[in-house]
Amino acid sequence: MSAPAAKVSKKELNSNHDGADETSEKEQQEAIEHIDEVQNEIDRLNEQASEEILKVEQKYNKLRQPFFQKRSELIAKIPNFWVTTFVNHPQVSALLGEEDEEALHYLTRVEVTEFEDIKSGYRIDFYFDENPYFENKVLSKEFHLNESGDPSSKSTEIKWKSGKDLTKRSSQTQNKASRKRQHEEPESFFTWFTDHSDAGADELGEVIKDDIWPNPLQYYLVPDMDDEEGEGEEDDDDDEEEEGLEDIDEEGDEDEGEEDEDDDEGEEGEVKENLAKPTKITFKEFMLFWGVYIYI
Repeated sequence: MSAPAAKVSKKELNSNHDGADETSEKEQQEAIEHIDEVQNEIDRLNEQASEEILKVEQKYNKLRQPFFQKRSELIAKIPNFWVTTFVNHPQVSALLGEEDEEALHYLTRVEVTEFEDIKSGYRIDFYFDENPYFENKVLSKEFHLNESGDPSSKSTEIKWKSGKDLTKRSSQTQNKASRKRQHEEPESFFTWFTDHSDAGADELGEVIKDDIWPNPLQYYLVPDMDDEEGEGEEDDDDDEEEEGLEDIDEEGDEDEGEEDEDDDEGEEGEVKENLAKPTKITFKEFMLFWGVYIYI
């Protein structure tokens, strides 16, 4: 006969449960401490990787300079290269008014220069021919990141010619009626040179440095939508002309077919009419016919 099962008191059950909770909490705390140690190692490697990547970037930034210079010399041979590139870029074109485009037709060269340590900032230079808008030959804007990580920017003061300040055109030309229009002229592209409110979030500067400057040719070669539409309309016109000629040919064939049918019907009618008419012969012909027949 088996021994009766030992009874476990409620107090003992609670004691065991509390012990399990204490063990679980202790294990969790130890796991958290270990995770923190591992995370510190990951952060250390990330910092080391950033330093190595920066060294590589600095190295190749120097190697790229001769090619950037050669590219600038070749671009100088293409009229209106930079204004076309900016107009074709979706983000930059949204900032361009008609007068901005006119002024940018005098833009001959754009250069982006990252500072030697790269991480401290960069400068964008715009070179212009003599133009009716301002006296400057070069307009520049620099972006800096100081040791504390605070961004800042500074730029060339634009020396506008009399009555040609494009940054003031909105206040001078827009009236109440123009404000009610659905499509309003954007602020001038050149207001960017005077805007230093948020250097850390300068979208235009980042677009020029990171998107346009590495490969401006891809935007210069963007097909003109107006030309494409014009070619499409010409193709449609050619198709319509071809269809019209085909219809005329088909109508001509149908007319010829109807004429042929009419001719055939006419010939058949003549045959039937001839068959239907009785043949008349003279008595002399009749006797001559029978005389020949009897003789034979």
